[in-house]
Amino acid sequence: MSLLNVSFFSQSLQMQSAMNVILPDVGDGPFPVYYLLHGLSDSYSIWCRRTSIERYVARLPLIVVMPDGGRGWYTNAEQGFAYEDLVMKDVIGYVEKFFPARTGSDRARVIGGLSMGGYGALKLGFKHPRRFSGIAGHSGAYSYGHSAPGPERSKETARIFGALPNPDEDVFALAEKNRALIPPLRFDCGTEDALLQHNRSLHARLQQLGVSHEYHEFPGAHEWGYWDCRVQEALVFLAAALGIEPISG
Repeated sequence: MSLLNVSFFSQSLQMQSAMNVILPDVGDGPFPVYYLLHGLSDSYSIWCRRTSIERYVARLPLIVVMPDGGRGWYTNAEQGFAYEDLVMKDVIGYVEKFFPARTGSDRARVIGGLSMGGYGALKLGFKHPRRFSGIAGHSGAYSYGHSAPGPERSKETARIFGALPNPDEDVFALAEKNRALIPPLRFDCGTEDALLQHNRSLHARLQQLGVSHEYHEFPGAHEWGYWDCRVQEALVFLAAALGIEPISG
C-alpha cells in the first residue's frame, strides 16, 4: 500500500489544507473510501502516528482519507472557517478526481472519527445520509451543537455554532429529521470517558426515534489505547456496510 501526504488548496477555507491518504495495493479499483476524522487537539497526521491504521487496512480494498479539520468541529462556522464544506466539497471532490475512488451513492463512502471527529462523523453522516454507506464514532462529543459546553469552551463554541441548539449542527435534531435515511451506524465510548453521557444520551434518543444502530461501551478512557482497539472493530463494521472483505495474498 501507499501512504501519501497531500497538500492542496481548499476553496472552502481559501487557504492550503492537508490530508493523509492510504491507497490499497490489493483488489481492483475503483475503491470505496473511509473518511476518518481527528479530534479537537490533533491534526490529520494523528491516526497514522497513534494507531496502526495502515496495518489494519493492509488487506482491504479500501482507500482511507484523513483530512485536517483544525478546531472547526467539521462545521461551517458562524464566524470563521467552513470545515463542513472542506470535507463534503473539497476533500471528497479531490479524492474522487485524483484517486481511484468510487463515486455516486452506491457503497462509495463511509465516515468515522473520534471525539470532535466522532461528532463530525455522525453530524455529517446524519446531515448527508445519501452520501455515505456507513458511519462509525468513538468517544464522540455529541452534545456540541445541541447544548451549551463548559465555560472554558463557550466563546469558541459560540463563534462556531452560534445560538444553541443549532438544528443544522445538532446530531440529535438531525437524527430526528433524517431518521429514515441514516445508513448503518455504530458508535462506542469508554466507561471512564468524560464524554460517556454524551454517548448514552444519543443512544437513548436514537432508540426513542427507532433509528437502527449499534452502541457499545468498553473499559477505557479518552485515550489512544482505547481508540486503537475500537477502530479495528469499526473497520469490520464499515467493510460489511461497503460489501468488501480482506483479500489474501
